[in-house]
Amino acid sequence: MADKWKIEDEFLFGGDYNPDQWLDRPDVLEADLTLMKNAGISVVSLGIFAWSTLEPEEGKFEFDWMDRIIDNLHGAGVKVFLATPSGARPAWMAERYPEVLRVGPSGGRNLFGARHNHCFSSPVYREKVRIMNTRLAERYSSHPAVVLWHVSNEYSGDCHCELCQANFRAWLKERYKTLDALNKAWWTSFWSHTVTDWDQIHSPVPHGELSVHGLNLDWQKFTTHMTVDFMTHEVEALKSAGSDLPVTTNMMMVMEDKGMDPGLDNWKFREIMDYASWDSYPAWHMPGHKILIHGETPDEEADDYRRASEEAFHHDLYRSLCNGPFLLMESTPSRVNWQATSKGKRPGMNILAGMNAVSHGSNSVQYFQWRQGRGSFEKYHGAVVDQSGRDDTLVYRECAELGAMLKKIKPVAEAGYPARAALVYSWENRWALDDSQGPVNNDRKAYVETVRKHYYCLWKAGIPVDVISGEEDLSGYELVAAPMLYLTSRKQAENFRTYVEGGGNLLTTYNTGYVDETDLCFEGGSPGPLRDVLGLRVEDLDALHRNERIYLSMEEDYPVQDYYEIVRPEGAQVLARFRDPWHQDLPGFLVNSFGGGKAYHLAGRLDADSLYEVYQIIVSDREIRSNLDLVIEKSSELDIQIREKGDKVYLFVMNFSAREGSVVLKSTWNDFLEEGEAGDEWTLPPYGLKILTN
Repeated sequence: MADKWKIEDEFLFGGDYNPDQWLDRPDVLEADLTLMKNAGISVVSLGIFAWSTLEPEEGKFEFDWMDRIIDNLHGAGVKVFLATPSGARPAWMAERYPEVLRVGPSGGRNLFGARHNHCFSSPVYREKVRIMNTRLAERYSSHPAVVLWHVSNEYSGDCHCELCQANFRAWLKERYKTLDALNKAWWTSFWSHTVTDWDQIHSPVPHGELSVHGLNLDWQKFTTHMTVDFMTHEVEALKSAGSDLPVTTNMMMVMEDKGMDPGLDNWKFREIMDYASWDSYPAWHMPGHKILIHGETPDEEADDYRRASEEAFHHDLYRSLCNGPFLLMESTPSRVNWQATSKGKRPGMNILAGMNAVSHGSNSVQYFQWRQGRGSFEKYHGAVVDQSGRDDTLVYRECAELGAMLKKIKPVAEAGYPARAALVYSWENRWALDDSQGPVNNDRKAYVETVRKHYYCLWKAGIPVDVISGEEDLSGYELVAAPMLYLTSRKQAENFRTYVEGGGNLLTTYNTGYVDETDLCFEGGSPGPLRDVLGLRVEDLDALHRNERIYLSMEEDYPVQDYYEIVRPEGAQVLARFRDPWHQDLPGFLVNSFGGGKAYHLAGRLDADSLYEVYQIIVSDREIRSNLDLVIEKSSELDIQIREKGDKVYLFVMNFSAREGSVVLKSTWNDFLEEGEAGDEWTLPPYGLKILTN
């Protein structure tokens, strides 16, 4: 019997495959196998939305077609990530059991349609999913082609039905034990909203309660809890049927005007996944980058460089989620069909985007989708094989080139990613900040953009980063940044304290340590439990109008926008002060020695370039190691990343620009793709890359 597949075995290349849409076209299915072989496809995600084909009538299961598809894929040397089809239920189920459909905030039950339009509390839906997952596991767990369970698809959304209301109240009882404790945590005496019976509690809805921030926050937490519980139910059905295959689910972080999808706390899924995976759909080649904050000037040529940093942030988050290699489960080889302007990738960008994920620890590059469908919503979404079915398109040829590259660099799959810094991103903090009132209410992306900018500064400085919740062991990091952590849990605060006492370096910012886990303000004000660690207290958090500026004076004056704090040092040393006509010499950037380490605090919001100068001070002061230590000079839009195993180092040099780039390294490396000495000085074409090794 073959050894059990591990994510470290190889780089997988492929994508979502929907043969159930082509069962009446055996010629297409046969052509797929040839096209997959020629493109270097080594894995497909199968059956994601196939429930109505697997069970066209209640209790009538049809697996023969799936048997043939999996057998044929195996014969072609293609592995299968087999999906559970719970992301979209068949019409017969909604008709016969309408209670499986969600109830919206207005109180009306949804009609059949869309994805994830099902109630996670529904006993009927849970039973139907259990039956389906059991059947799949019994039939395919031992098939040599099937190596991993792809559980559901992009879990999202909530339900306000009576079953969910009852489960919400039960969850609250478990959390708070008594109504007195709940009322205190929610501060319900405000507006006379005290509850005297558990049944008085309802989910937050527009025609009911939205002003109790503790309720809103707990509903978000509960929604994550129910989704995790549902996924656990799915996984248990697979394992109860005898499957020992690893498990993942494809998470998503939508990068649109709202910043990133705020719906579910991804950290809560780490205990039920063997490997993390996510779906990446950036808008490459888009002028006016989202990382820009008021007053910054868009640069179309530099835009892809900053977009690459955003993608790297997500890659690092999902690598950190399960503390190891992750899977890029979906991306597009060309364009999506749902962005305001769904622009295709310029030549070279598809390969570069895939290698960006690989350089940050992904052991797969996968697409939605393998072949374009002929109808419905995603018929013009990008695919490896388009409507023509040809193998001589630019997209297909680039995909085949990438597939060949991934086979060539197979040894890199065993190499890890040596993070030296950590950046805290908290969904609970995101929810609390989005719900807060004041001092800035016209920008609900503030936290997301702030975290992105801090990541960009570390990325630009060449410092490998883990993105974390802040409740993990921090002892291995040379620097931990926790920007704008308005909701600071006591566990996070104690973690930061232990880290700094032990010799670590912590950076916090304005709007940190204001409320606790239930969105109650800390008595004694901010930064709450971090006051002695930071050696300061915050007297006030003030706001600036959109075009108003004060300045942080260091070697030069840096513009401050949106937020700034009036800070009173209590032992902290002032490194820089605000230049403000109304407040003289306010501390703006401080450092406090605490135990064996140092805690820095930035009291105002800076643009990305100014923030980078702050990081340069910390990096220099604390001698934090950088990938740029390998470089004598490089073009500004080149990124340098490392994967390593023992003494073996793999160096990724990537040009995220429409301009030619150049680099001079401090030593001579070998070119892993071209198989020869690379030298120490060379140029890269637009959207080009080099993979080097020592």
